[in-house]
Amino acid sequence: MQTQENAVDNKVDRNKVYFLIIVIAALLGINGYLYFKDQQQSNRFVTISTEKDRLKLEVEKIEVELDRVNMLNVTLNDRLIEEQKLARNKIAELKLALKKGELTQKELDEAHKQINTLRDFVKSYNNQIAILEQENSYLKTERDSLKSSLSNYNEQAENLRKENRNLNKKIKAGSSLKAANISISAFKVKDNGKISAVTKASATNKLTIDFAIAPNELAEKTYHKIFLRVIDPAGNLIANENNMFEADGQQMQYSDAIEISYNNDETRYKIDWINPKAFIKGVYAIFLYADGFQMGRAEIELK
Repeated sequence: MQTQENAVDNKVDRNKVYFLIIVIAALLGINGYLYFKDQQQSNRFVTISTEKDRLKLEVEKIEVELDRVNMLNVTLNDRLIEEQKLARNKIAELKLALKKGELTQKELDEAHKQINTLRDFVKSYNNQIAILEQENSYLKTERDSLKSSLSNYNEQAENLRKENRNLNKKIKAGSSLKAANISISAFKVKDNGKISAVTKASATNKLTIDFAIAPNELAEKTYHKIFLRVIDPAGNLIANENNMFEADGQQMQYSDAIEISYNNDETRYKIDWINPKAFIKGVYAIFLYADGFQMGRAEIELK
């Protein structure tokens, strides 16, 4: 009987041991599962965090690439400007999304897709910019060529204008009147109107300049104004400061002037000039001008 009871007790003890072993095994299994799950969660968090950082870097690279394009000396058309605006808006949205503390896998996948789209856009955008640069380079070359041609043309035109001015000046000079056989006589005009030729300065009060016009087929057969300039022995011009005319490209004062009708014949002309001052001893020089050029000169000496 005692033996039988011992056998029963031993059997109960073994069952308890088996039960404890099963419980311990179950606990070990649960702990293992929880550890494995925790490791998965930790790895997943690290993976997501790393992926966020990588995506941020990709977005920044795309933005830098767009900034580089803006630094190029290329004028963008309206379509490219609008495309870049849309791309920058999308970059701003992605930056904002990636700033979130946590992202779901779906949000990460969507960010991947958008970044790939942006990457393709930047590649296409750069290709379009490269084409624009080539076109601009070609246009610049064409513009520079046109500028060079225009500069050459302007230079040639200016040279032609100079040649024309010089030619016109020569033609004008060639067609101007030239005096011939100029003679100067001194006279004394008395109060009664009687005129007598003299040689002394003290007796002279009038000079008569007599001249002909050299034949010139180029000269216009019309009225011409003849200007007289008288220089006294001291080298002073005797003239009214209000009497002005233009000759040899500058304004000059004249002593007297007459108007003649020129017909390219042998007609002689004369100018009677009365000195408003007293004549002095020495050589008086006279200069005749017509059509803007000097037509002749002569001298007379008064004793």
